[in-house]
Amino acid sequence: MRGYKIFAGSSSVEFAKEVCQLLDVPLAKADVKSFSDGEISVQIAESVRGRDVFIVQSTGAPSNDNLMELLVMTDALRRSSANSITAVVPYFGYARQDRKAAPRVPITAKLVADMYETAGIDRVVTIDLHAGQIQGFFNIPVDNLYGSITFENYIKSKNLKSPIVASPDIGGVARARYFAKRLGLDMVIVDKRREKANESEVMNIIGDVAGHDVIMIDDMVDTAGTMVKAATALKNKGATSVMACATHGVLSGKAYENLANGELDELIITNTLVTKPSEKIVVLTVAPLFAEVIRRVYHNESVNSLFI
Repeated sequence: MRGYKIFAGSSSVEFAKEVCQLLDVPLAKADVKSFSDGEISVQIAESVRGRDVFIVQSTGAPSNDNLMELLVMTDALRRSSANSITAVVPYFGYARQDRKAAPRVPITAKLVADMYETAGIDRVVTIDLHAGQIQGFFNIPVDNLYGSITFENYIKSKNLKSPIVASPDIGGVARARYFAKRLGLDMVIVDKRREKANESEVMNIIGDVAGHDVIMIDDMVDTAGTMVKAATALKNKGATSVMACATHGVLSGKAYENLANGELDELIITNTLVTKPSEKIVVLTVAPLFAEVIRRVYHNESVNSLFI
């Protein structure tokens, strides 16, 4: 076989080490530095000629630096005669800018997709894109994994008396329905109106939550404003408890303050991004899922069968 190597960008070193440990392969070496003016410099410290290469790098904060580092590392590997380059991007930055929501604004997710391809990336593996149609922005294969399967065992271990799944907004209905179907639960929807970026106002609940333990499902939690206001609305409608499961813990701005002071009982996220510990936050690892997908991609096996 050709053999493969896994490299880590600065934002995902620990995550990549966990993946490598699961696959029983060493983390490949790359020297990543910055010049005094902030320019990124990369030197691949071992031969990759003819090898299939995987770069693990989330493009969260600082988003621009991490994105540029991924592109520079890709260029270095392409010029080092790697056979193929797969970008393993646990958190895909700029995914929220996926359409023209107002006049004269960019579709930055498409711009980022073009940058990936121009740099020389042959495949992208990510999890819970903010909008699944972003896969169509690429002309290369994109594996968009489902993060909700990571939460299943944890939810079952809670032994909730009367669980029900909730989508925190209309846009997340498909994701919540998938999770509810896997657990055999009913579903409700939180209807909200967003006044401006990073702020939201909950309007009403579509469905009955009285006496239920509510499990909200979303792809990410940023300032946690939506989650906290949704939890308040759900409890006002009679919910016994409210927990939220979000794949990506962006947790920017007043997120920790909102969580500490809000009605949300528990937030379960994954380790696609590095987050600070908190009493209300539980972090689950998705490294085993990514490790298995890397193995399957390398051996040309089905990835979809993981989620059936």
